[in-house]
Amino acid sequence: MSVSRRTVLAVAAGATATAVSPAQAAEAFGDQRSDSAERALHAAADYAVEKLHAVAPGVTGFPVGTKFEKWTYSQNGDWVGGFWPGTLWMAYLHSGDDVFRTLALDSARELAPRRHDTTTHDLGFLFYPFWVTAWRLTGDDSWRAGAIEAADSLIQRYNPRGHFIRAWGALDDPKNAGRVIMDTIMNLDLLAFAGRQTGDEKYLRIAVEHARTAQRVFPRPDGSTPHVFDFDPDTGVPIGPNTVQGYSPSSCWSRGQAWGVYGFTTMYRRTGDRQFLSTARRLADYAVGALSPDHIPVWDYRAPQAPYDVKDASAGAVMACGLLDLSAATGRREYRQVALRILTALSETCLTRNSTRAEAIVARCTRNRPAEDGIEISLPYADYYLLEGILRVLRPQDADRAVDLSTL
Repeated sequence: MSVSRRTVLAVAAGATATAVSPAQAAEAFGDQRSDSAERALHAAADYAVEKLHAVAPGVTGFPVGTKFEKWTYSQNGDWVGGFWPGTLWMAYLHSGDDVFRTLALDSARELAPRRHDTTTHDLGFLFYPFWVTAWRLTGDDSWRAGAIEAADSLIQRYNPRGHFIRAWGALDDPKNAGRVIMDTIMNLDLLAFAGRQTGDEKYLRIAVEHARTAQRVFPRPDGSTPHVFDFDPDTGVPIGPNTVQGYSPSSCWSRGQAWGVYGFTTMYRRTGDRQFLSTARRLADYAVGALSPDHIPVWDYRAPQAPYDVKDASAGAVMACGLLDLSAATGRREYRQVALRILTALSETCLTRNSTRAEAIVARCTRNRPAEDGIEISLPYADYYLLEGILRVLRPQDADRAVDLSTL
């Protein structure tokens, strides 16, 4: 498929996507029979269980991505350590096979030292998909207590002058001290959990203050977002947008946009604050309008070659979960329709079925395009969120047992 030079230059210059409502997108992309989608999702979940049965016993660490279709590992979990045991939990809920439960418990225990890690904002990613889920499914209070300890570490990264949680770097390292990234919105639910369990208002207060700051500085008038926003860490004064994994400070990194849809909807569910719901809808409407007919997000919606550039299936999996959540929160069926089309597209065009070598479930992911790091590979969070999304559709009560879909 060819792309005109005018189109490339217009997008590169920051031209916004044509505004398309979720309802218009659903109509434009055509109706899809629910029974056909359900069959595709069942087949994908069954494939995932089959793949995990074959691969999981030989996993020797926390998968961070693939190289030549084989998992590469981090022994401490990096920022993605919660997704592997979380994926095993999803497989357990779908299959009922206790093998996955045992493997998940064994894997997650290796994350225990990270409870006291104050060098990263990613403690929600590390501890919610498994430690909180493990407590919810087993009742073992050690998982609950450990998740609260992780929340205690996370709130140490809060900057009261700028009302934000710092993304990267040790607390005593001035580099990146004022850097906030869209991804952090997904780590706030760990704080909401700690607040509910302890009755201490500080956790949710910090989560809400960070979310309000992100709500103020990230969304543009059209609903798109940058990956990064910088502040002066000493005064809290805003500096401006930036990026690390997106194309440019004025572009829209698709996985960051998906984090925003999911994260702001979750914050609405935890607080009842309708401004968070409104923000989630703005971000969702932009992302839905930027989707191409294949329903797999390009890695950055404003990259020069978008929508014909490299895809990121992980962004699609996260976005589908967020849209399902948003549909339930708003009662708007069109968000669910688009989510089903994304999940079906992932299930039909992005699985590793055609490779006997592949150890992951989902292919066609992009980790960091600007750094040429992880292009067209598999990523552990794509596997996790695909299965979470499928459970939300096929087994909503089990999804609720695992991740808590309740609303105030």
